[in-house]
Amino acid sequence: MDLTPYDFELPERLIALRPVEPRSAARLLVVHGDGRLVDAHMRDLPELLPTGAMLVFNDTRVLPAALSAVRPARDAAGSDVEVSVNLVELDGSGHWKALARPGKRLRVGDRLEIADGFAAEILAKDESGQITLGFNRTGDALMAALEAYGDMPLPPYIARRRKADERDKTHYQTRFAGEDAASVAAPTAGLHFDADLMARLDAASIAREMVRLHVGLGTFAPLTEDHWQARRLHAEWRQITHETATRLNTARATGAKLIPVGTTAMRTLESAVSEAGEIHTASGPTDIFILPGDPVRATDGLVTNFHLPQSSLFMLVSALMGTDVMQAAYAHAIANDYRFYSYGDACLLLP
Repeated sequence: MDLTPYDFELPERLIALRPVEPRSAARLLVVHGDGRLVDAHMRDLPELLPTGAMLVFNDTRVLPAALSAVRPARDAAGSDVEVSVNLVELDGSGHWKALARPGKRLRVGDRLEIADGFAAEILAKDESGQITLGFNRTGDALMAALEAYGDMPLPPYIARRRKADERDKTHYQTRFAGEDAASVAAPTAGLHFDADLMARLDAASIAREMVRLHVGLGTFAPLTEDHWQARRLHAEWRQITHETATRLNTARATGAKLIPVGTTAMRTLESAVSEAGEIHTASGPTDIFILPGDPVRATDGLVTNFHLPQSSLFMLVSALMGTDVMQAAYAHAIANDYRFYSYGDACLLLP
């Protein structure tokens, strides 16, 4: 597994810890397939999109999946243990898989107390340390408790530098998120689309559609040799309805260019397109891993944030634009103090 072509050095000062306000004031680097670079801002997007462009958003909702809990002492000689929990995904039996620290002090059967009357039992623990939790609430009652007591699951490069707070519950959620809260990370390119930018898009008659991919930690987890050999990532649930697929195909047939907003929207489209370029209805998991050299059939451009080095996401944008073009674009962004990662600035990629 040689990740050298996808590596770069990023000064820590360029990691954004808060979004800019207003959101559409974020900078936007326009990257053309021939290597041309244009410095702009997100508010300029309607004038920068190709004629007939259709934006495709991921309307997933982020769950407040970061919890603080206490594992009570097991006996009189022991002591309580403070535990940090990050929910990862809902399994088929209605239980949540999660990461927890300090994992070595947790056992199957332990009770984690989160708030008065709100707790979970550790039902399983695998070799990697991931645990399975059974909460004492289900359905809407569980969602209400997570909203009340959970924090937004900020990415590690932010969480190491500051704690999540109430502002993140707004900042780390897109304005068009649906009601189904199941993502444990935000589709961050969509965070730039505030009311002003949406109004500008409407005034420019730029069409938009919604697909859904529930973002899991697998999208952002470090690549392993297994991922590389299998050319597959951790599976995430996605959906394209029949009505949406029909509209997308009709738009393409009339010459519209599909511009996903975010890599999750792009992966959703590319996971459901035929070799002939027809987008199909989809509902279920996808583990698509898009690498340079792979065909890109449903994507004519991309709005996306700046990604981590040696990541599957940097490989994805390199597949769309070419690795040399993206390395040059990132070098320009670093030299010109663009802000990186989830709360940072954005790119408009036009192959």
